[in-house]
Amino acid sequence: MTAQTETHRFEAEVQQVLSLVIHSLYTNKEIFLRELISNSSDALDKLRFESLTDPSLMDAGETLGIALEADTETGTLRIADNGIGMTREELVQNLGTIASSGTRRFLEAAADGGDERPDLIGQFGVGFYSAFMVADEVTVETRRAGSDEGWRWTSKGDGSYDIEPVEGLGRGTLVSLKLREPAEGEEGQGPKRFLEEFALRDVVRRYSDFVEYPVQMEVERTAPKLDDEGKPIEGESETTTSLETLNSQKPLWARPKSEIKDEEHVEFYRHLTHDWNEPFSNLLFSAEGTLEYTALLYLPSKAPMDMFDPSNRDSNVSLYVRRVLIQKECKELLPPWLRFVRGVVECSDLPLNVSRETLQDDPRLGQIQKRLVKKVLDEMGSLLENKREEYTEFWEAFGSVIKEGIWGGDDTDNRVSKICLFETSNGEELTTLPEYVERMKEGQEEIHVLTGASRAIVEGSPLLESLQEKGEEVLFLVDPVDEWVLQRLFEFDGKKIVALDRSDANEDDDEKKKREDLQKEHEGLLGSLQTALDEEISEVRFTGRLKDSPAVLVAGEGGLSGHMERLLKRSGQDVPDQKRVLELNPDHELVKSLVKLHGVDANSPRLAEAAELLHGQALLAEGGAPKDPKRFGKLVTELLLNSVKG
Repeated sequence: MTAQTETHRFEAEVQQVLSLVIHSLYTNKEIFLRELISNSSDALDKLRFESLTDPSLMDAGETLGIALEADTETGTLRIADNGIGMTREELVQNLGTIASSGTRRFLEAAADGGDERPDLIGQFGVGFYSAFMVADEVTVETRRAGSDEGWRWTSKGDGSYDIEPVEGLGRGTLVSLKLREPAEGEEGQGPKRFLEEFALRDVVRRYSDFVEYPVQMEVERTAPKLDDEGKPIEGESETTTSLETLNSQKPLWARPKSEIKDEEHVEFYRHLTHDWNEPFSNLLFSAEGTLEYTALLYLPSKAPMDMFDPSNRDSNVSLYVRRVLIQKECKELLPPWLRFVRGVVECSDLPLNVSRETLQDDPRLGQIQKRLVKKVLDEMGSLLENKREEYTEFWEAFGSVIKEGIWGGDDTDNRVSKICLFETSNGEELTTLPEYVERMKEGQEEIHVLTGASRAIVEGSPLLESLQEKGEEVLFLVDPVDEWVLQRLFEFDGKKIVALDRSDANEDDDEKKKREDLQKEHEGLLGSLQTALDEEISEVRFTGRLKDSPAVLVAGEGGLSGHMERLLKRSGQDVPDQKRVLELNPDHELVKSLVKLHGVDANSPRLAEAAELLHGQALLAEGGAPKDPKRFGKLVTELLLNSVKG
């Protein structure tokens, strides 16, 4: 070790990951090669991308690729690429640290796995560390494109790593694995098997066949020696060495759809996304004419951990032009509400020398996006119709994001809202808006919806009482995003969508006149109650929508619902307290008693107390809480005492 060699300790959580990987009971050891080849492929992608703006990084016409070398004498497997390479700082960042949140999830998931610990390699950015499953020592030699400095990183996975400068390195990265000896019971299946051509060829074919760059290896062949006429010489043979490409290199999207097997889609999806789950569905299609391109898109089966990360709202579809990666995650290809869709688009009509800024303004990308969105929505509609159970699971994972498309203004002709699923008073199964419309009662003109924090809360809302009596269905909008959806989703299939917690919901002209006449008759009582609650509500009035409950709270014209107000406050928004409308059931015995009490003593303090109790009860029924819980509890206690003394 020279004086220039630096020794560093691994980040604490990285050491935990290393310990789990090295000493775990994984049986699928060959996964390490897939991860290292994927890293090399990424490095080559980065080089090609950066060379678009800095051609000096690579020679014109240079062939990019990945090389495997099996050294049986030293028991070393080497994986080399002539990609972008790394600086010293990048070595420390990429190989000595890990995102703490991802590491914690990895550790928790591994710890919970018990004897059937899941194969988590590739899910949490720990792919490189899989090398320590098979190696006693890992060495990384690398030189960054555009730099003259080379570096060597070495570790035995024992808690530390060394970094030292190295001269004479070519551009790219060489990873050398000193494969460990087989453990007891591993004879023939230990790490040393990855020095055999057959094993390497098999792993590359199964896991990295779709890598765009050639994965090559020098292969020895023994064959009969030939004479000058090309005929075999009896009893003589010779050994020759040739460079063979182990992967097909042909991108999956370039093959006919009918020739691609399901398992090939699964492997390509995993290579593309590093998601160990299988995709829910895939779409492969081409466009011809003035704008030609091919798209291969995947709908995931499980939501990624960063789906709601505000910094990760762009498209996850990569753009290729003539097999050259132009943009890894091209945000112009899909809108943010389809950011969970993964895949690639290859277009031959966009020029290679365009800058990223020019691409963002290219109108042809808008045409591609329009077609991709339609295809994805058509696919989701087909899955909804033909695979309802599986689609329901998919919806539970991604529905909140898809509904952002309604809020974002992309619900043209209800193309997004018609594939949405909602809770409903009609049963436990989720339903769609088309299905709701089909079940509407004769004469029903409106689609009834009610927002709330949970199904249990909205199911017990007094606002359902009159509709339940009529047998009319109500959609329960219990996803937080639904409050924003209602600000854009006003009608469906010509039917007006009406939120029940609004003051003007479900009231026709006759009902309105009857209510106003009754209010005029008892304006003294309503005024007394209003005075008692003046800081909390804007109006006390009668309603015909209640049957069993004495009171309910609704939003005034242009006001926020109680649920929306609570959502905004929980998210840290500075929202002024909303004065809502307290509606009373004139047919309820409690309200009738208040009418009598007011007639006997219009100044009775019991009227104000009753107003507070009715308001608090209405708040509790919608999932809220009284502003002064102590005061409310005291009034309830006094009411109970008076009832018991009776």
